[in-house]
Amino acid sequence: MKASQLPNSARIKLDLMFEGVRYSDALGAASAHAFPNFYPYRFRAGEPNPTGRDKVTIPYLMTLADGTLIRLKGNPDSAWAVQGSESTGYRLESTSGDNLPIAFEPLPQWMKGMTTDGSPMANAGVSLHGDMAVINVAPGCEYFLARQAGGGSMRCTFCAYGAPNERVAHFNQQSGIADVPEATLQRMQETLRAALQETEIRHIYLVGGSMTEPAKEGERFIQIAQAVQQVNQHKVPVSCGSGAIPEEQLRRLHQLGLVDQVCFNLEVWSEDLFSKVCPGKNHFVGYAGWLQALETAVGLWGRGQVYSAMVAGIELEPEYQMSWEAAADLAIRGANDLCARGVLPIYSLYWPTGGRDHPKYFERLRSFFEKLNLEYKSTRDHLDLQISDGFMCHRCAYMQLECDIDRA
Repeated sequence: MKASQLPNSARIKLDLMFEGVRYSDALGAASAHAFPNFYPYRFRAGEPNPTGRDKVTIPYLMTLADGTLIRLKGNPDSAWAVQGSESTGYRLESTSGDNLPIAFEPLPQWMKGMTTDGSPMANAGVSLHGDMAVINVAPGCEYFLARQAGGGSMRCTFCAYGAPNERVAHFNQQSGIADVPEATLQRMQETLRAALQETEIRHIYLVGGSMTEPAKEGERFIQIAQAVQQVNQHKVPVSCGSGAIPEEQLRRLHQLGLVDQVCFNLEVWSEDLFSKVCPGKNHFVGYAGWLQALETAVGLWGRGQVYSAMVAGIELEPEYQMSWEAAADLAIRGANDLCARGVLPIYSLYWPTGGRDHPKYFERLRSFFEKLNLEYKSTRDHLDLQISDGFMCHRCAYMQLECDIDRA
């Protein structure tokens, strides 16, 4: 499969993941009824700005006519802009003449509601990515608190999300304690029940911050999975996106029938990169230990039911001194190795926080990401490995291309 053979929706999605959209009145109006973006649109000096503000909220996710899900990025230099309205329908227009009907992921009604104890459902640890419900009731990651010999944090270098601070205080999570408070679980259950009633949810994904004691983390995910299954009346497939938990907890998770798939995020391929990018994972589990946990999971759930999310493109950060070609070759070797073990990697595009104004950087990143996805497609075909529709599909894969390529 060559670059020119990318399915049309995948090609458009790739364009938009890199180019983003520039501000328009229609984009601003859509934010009133769409799921809000975690990153606001920031106006550049001299850019036309009808709002009079430095930054404004924009929608988080949009869909093409065939359901392809795409995460929105604001970019004043983009050739793309949103036009239309909620009543007439939205479309995406480019300076080269493209005119595509689109829709925005709506803000669900339950997110405006309250649980019976008076807490906002928006803070209950349930969020949506298209038709996937993500459950995260213990987001604080202990790797942020653990220190390396030189004093730096052991968090993964690309991650800013899991910092234990006031943003997540409402979960009442305590460092070193695996148990999730009963009140937190009850709020999650009530909110998930409301989400299942309002929205067509086809996947449930459990995530959370890592613990420095993997066995405790395993116990926590067993507790969370049990709470989710108590309200999962229609048996929506559930995936456990924990760290690489030990064999004892893995076997219990499997024997209890709590999850249909597991996903232990190795993040990057090669022990050298893993130690640099994921110092906490490397210190408390180790590269070999992580691979062993994935292989143990394959023995329990079977080939094609075990996954590893990968951060595609962090290899191009200057400190790793890799050309995009060398980085792609390394990642492709990793894809081949993992697939040979029965593990399916999933590649999420890395958006560098400091590189948004460097076109050449993004040109290299795009070349890397495109080559990786096309070669990885060939690997899946050769080994007859398919991404389970229960785990992920094109209606929830907002920063990934595998499902968009496969379904064509």
